Amino acid sequence: MVADFKGRARFVAENYGDSALARRFNVTRYPAIFVNDVLVATPKDFGFYGKGEGGGEGRYAPIKSADSQNRFRADLSRVIALALAGRADPGRRDPAEAQATLPSLPKLALADLDGRPVSEADLAGKVVIVDFWATWCPPCRGALTWLGEVKQRYGDRVVVVAIATESDESAVRALASSLGLPFRWVLGDAKIARAFGDISGLPTVFVFDASGAGAAAYYGSNPSIHADADRALSGLIGR
Repeated sequence: MVADFKGRARFVAENYGDSALARRFNVTRYPAIFVNDVLVATPKDFGFYGKGEGGGEGRYAPIKSADSQNRFRADLSRVIALALAGRADPGRRDPAEAQATLPSLPKLALADLDGRPVSEADLAGKVVIVDFWATWCPPCRGALTWLGEVKQRYGDRVVVVAIATESDESAVRALASSLGLPFRWVLGDAKIARAFGDISGLPTVFVFDASGAGAAAYYGSNPSIHADADRALSGLIGR
């Protein structure tokens, strides 16, 4: 796959238990696939569940099937392409093409941790930020803290919907309570992820303008992401 990018990407294999990146994300089992600092796939995605984790349908399980391998290749290629686009000279990027790849805010029947529906009326006419995160992902907590600052700055002009994936409800509730942030906290599932074009890495943050059109998307925890997102939000909301 890396060869498809003609020298713009490279593959690095790190030994089990000897990866600073895996320790940063608290990944204790393998295989785990990263693109830069974006966690693209965990063992569960391939259908490999550890003791006490139960079971389920991984995104790429059974990995031996051609369909599963094609899905994995497509998702991994998309994240690599996004990482490369993030490094590109902004003057050489086609804004229309970049905008066309962003999803619009899907119409979903969501409910928050308190059982309250996240309705279209709640979101209408406001900038909406949707953050996909997990309790086991330390960089995701940094993104949540930053989004708390965004919410404090813009108040009711922005709605933050924090969607937890691959996380136990008790752990999500505990973290949401400890952070005390005025978000709409939602337990995510595969259907919700697919509605946003599927989620290939964590954290993933989508920004939608007041009409529901996709305005920006951010992947991983690169330090420049917050500054880039702040500029985009300033343009959408004002200061």
